[in-house]
Amino acid sequence: MYDFSKLTVGIAPTRRDFFPPKEGAYEVKKMMMPVLREIFAKLNVEVVDIDSVNGEGLLSDNADIPAVKKLFLDRGVDALFFPHANFGQEEPVAKLAAEMNLPVLLWGPRDEAPPPKPAPHRQTDIQCGLLATSKALQRYDVPFTYIENCRLDSPVLERDLESFVRVAAAVKAFRGMRILQLSTRPRQFLTVKVNESELLEKFRIEVIPVESAEIVGAIKEVLNNEGPLVKERIAEWKKIYQFDENSEKVIDKLAASAIGIERLAERYDCRGVSGECWSLLSSNFGIRSCFLWGDLINRGLPVACENDIHGCISQILLSAIARGRSPVFLADITIRHPENDNGELLWHCGPFPAALAREGISKEVISCHGAWEIRGGDLTLGRFDAIKGEYLLFADECRGVDGPWTDGNYLWVQTGDWVKWEKKFIYGPYIHHIAGVHGKFKKELAELCVYLRNVSHDNADLPCRR
Repeated sequence: MYDFSKLTVGIAPTRRDFFPPKEGAYEVKKMMMPVLREIFAKLNVEVVDIDSVNGEGLLSDNADIPAVKKLFLDRGVDALFFPHANFGQEEPVAKLAAEMNLPVLLWGPRDEAPPPKPAPHRQTDIQCGLLATSKALQRYDVPFTYIENCRLDSPVLERDLESFVRVAAAVKAFRGMRILQLSTRPRQFLTVKVNESELLEKFRIEVIPVESAEIVGAIKEVLNNEGPLVKERIAEWKKIYQFDENSEKVIDKLAASAIGIERLAERYDCRGVSGECWSLLSSNFGIRSCFLWGDLINRGLPVACENDIHGCISQILLSAIARGRSPVFLADITIRHPENDNGELLWHCGPFPAALAREGISKEVISCHGAWEIRGGDLTLGRFDAIKGEYLLFADECRGVDGPWTDGNYLWVQTGDWVKWEKKFIYGPYIHHIAGVHGKFKKELAELCVYLRNVSHDNADLPCRR
């Protein structure tokens, strides 16, 4: 399974080559690096510094760019951070960032008060240098994220470092993404058509189609030859789910199908799965795929129903923004709340992960469909989609609320203004499927679009396309 939490950040503190005095930069670096390391450790992020490149561990000379680049490539860094220890040296920062094509973070601590008269110069001029570096990055066409010029003990620093880490994790997940496509889309689902060529050409996203015979063969291989593994999976399930009689009759086929699909995703190095869920498994094994999809998501493999490739991409982006700490789900936008004008039902016929089940309720599997309400709280809903070559990422926040029981998996949510949301979805380029994850990540998903290029940020408050 792809690890959505793993991230490595390369930190290259920078100083000006001849002014202000380098001793001030040494002091700033000495103060800020332990604080930055501590914050990144809390965020479970590996840090690679440049202390081994030169004697001071500061980037100030273009001649150091090849060595820093090699170090960062060898260590597999996923993002770059250029904290300014004084005015900084914008030229090597911009050149290195342009060569590496990774998410870039720009920040420097607030300058101390100027020294008393008759000192010849201020100690650092960090804020001044940040303005120079930002212009240099723009000249090199390098997208970047900026944290305001704040003190080391400011809560802004830790908050915005976490935000950047989430964005960088999503960029990492997006680039080189491979989606396993199980069979074809249901004929009736015109809405889930995608342009594979554009996904590859614009974003290097690969759709890996697996036709029915290979899928059936992979499942039969497990079913016929891996009895102990099938029994082990069933034993794990029995600790979590309550299967009805119809599901019990085919539980071995359900387990073999789950293992077989996991293996296909691993074989083709895919970060998510988009599956035909109407007839393939039912005609070959007499099972439905709804519960399977939810259980695979529960294990860290995003799966989209009805071969919704864009829906799977949406799930992967939300998984990465959440850094894999909360499972995602893909829901139908279904009906309005009967009593709450800003409420809406997020529903599907049984593919929501069990980890999201509302506390205190049983997780029933009825005729191979998951049947439980998921918990409320803060949520972010997102949809990556396109029309006529224009790609957008809708991202907005809502909150779970109470509502009437319904079948399958579901959650009632409340938005700030449902009519705005509804018109946004109607005028597109969206469909009735939307990905969801617990937490508030609207800001991070908007920032993500800075790095994706060719993808515009969208939310309910922005004007509708017409």
